[in-house]
Amino acid sequence: MKKFALTGYPLGHSLSPFIHTELFKINNIDATYELKETAPADFEKNFETLKSFSGFNVTIPHKINVIPFLDKLSRRAELFGAVNTVESKEGLLIGHNTDCEGFLRALDMADIPLEGNVLLCGSGGVSRMFAFESVLAGANLTIAVRDADIEAAMQIKKEITDRLSLDIQVITLSEVQGEYNVLINGTPVGMYPNVNACVLPKEAVEKCRYVFDAIYNPARTLLLSYAEQSGAKYSNGLPMLVWQAAVAQEIWLDVKFNPDDIEKVIEITAKEMQKL
Repeated sequence: MKKFALTGYPLGHSLSPFIHTELFKINNIDATYELKETAPADFEKNFETLKSFSGFNVTIPHKINVIPFLDKLSRRAELFGAVNTVESKEGLLIGHNTDCEGFLRALDMADIPLEGNVLLCGSGGVSRMFAFESVLAGANLTIAVRDADIEAAMQIKKEITDRLSLDIQVITLSEVQGEYNVLINGTPVGMYPNVNACVLPKEAVEKCRYVFDAIYNPARTLLLSYAEQSGAKYSNGLPMLVWQAAVAQEIWLDVKFNPDDIEKVIEITAKEMQKL
């Protein structure tokens, strides 16, 4: 039996074991998935235990500090400077970033084209990945942030310029105006329990044709309610969460998943979330 795990701190009520177990069932994989909560101070000491697994996932705060322990990085992991999936292959530990592929497959499933004028709210780790994927897809990207986060957004702008020779625009949330093809929320604004908050006013959301919210609890944030009311196509972050796990299994186990498989796991996971 193959064994897999997730390391991070704190892990709390992680959905990863549930999602991976459901994904194992689809391909009849005899495997287990467990949580290995590891405080930053204990990461190096406990890394030998992680190496004993057939593969493992990495979440906050270890996505960056795991890199020195690895033998090789995939192109995306190297580009983003962050790893969320580690593959054990022929005695080597290879770091991957499946968040990016999970994001792209979630957009594809929702028929949201990552093109044209894209407005990204946020400048944290997930927003950084959204930013890179947007410009790699050829979109005209604007990042909108709070005044306090301008420096972080400008750092993303600098990295995109330095690494990809491409440029983006950075503005404050209060400066958002005009129409956008895609609105992406990479902030926690609207996440449970603060469900009555929205990163942008309704009139700004109504000018966007497509909306992707990385939040998945609640399933429909106030932002997505505004999108629905305006007739925009939209998606929450649950498909991305499931897809990034599926892509990790594709790497570990050389299996494949189709959208119908993932749709079923999304539905089951949504029901499981209601129990938490």
